[in-house]
Amino acid sequence: MLAFVVMAGTFSLNAQQNQRLAYVDSDYILQNIPEYSDAQEEINNMSLEWEREIQAIRAEVEEMYKEYQTESVLLSEDQKRRKEEAIVAKEQEAKALQMQYFGPDGMLFTKRMELIQPIQEKVYNAINQIALVKNYAFVFDKASGTTMLYCNEKNDISDDVLDEIGNVMQTVRREDRKKSSGFGGGGNTGDKK
Repeated sequence: MLAFVVMAGTFSLNAQQNQRLAYVDSDYILQNIPEYSDAQEEINNMSLEWEREIQAIRAEVEEMYKEYQTESVLLSEDQKRRKEEAIVAKEQEAKALQMQYFGPDGMLFTKRMELIQPIQEKVYNAINQIALVKNYAFVFDKASGTTMLYCNEKNDISDDVLDEIGNVMQTVRREDRKKSSGFGGGGNTGDKK
């Protein structure tokens, strides 16, 4: 059993020595692509507008319900039923609008796919291109929640990815990029090369 553990450890060490590793910080990359910031702002503005529209309908439902409670003693059964139906219909309108805007296949999802996915694909393609050219076996994303207890900044290819993306779309110039602090084993100062 001990021999197996030693052999497995040796194999793992040899495999690691033959495999080049790198990482990126996708948050940092996206923050340095103005088109991404513009897309996020457009999506946020649309979302706020839609939320206000839904809130207005809900306020209308609340007002209809208060009015119904106030008048209910004076209304016939037929009038009560019609008012109740109107309130329920207005509530359903708000729910339908919320699904239309924010549901799994709603307009927000569609707009995100339209604006964000092409940018993400360019980032992915740039990472693949750099990984192929520089012969990286693995490229991790430190922003994705992957547990990285230590990372040497020399293995961070985020700026290389931004430079590669800069061939097809606008990115922040390398010297104007700012890295966030608080992670890694080498200090993320942004001072590269």
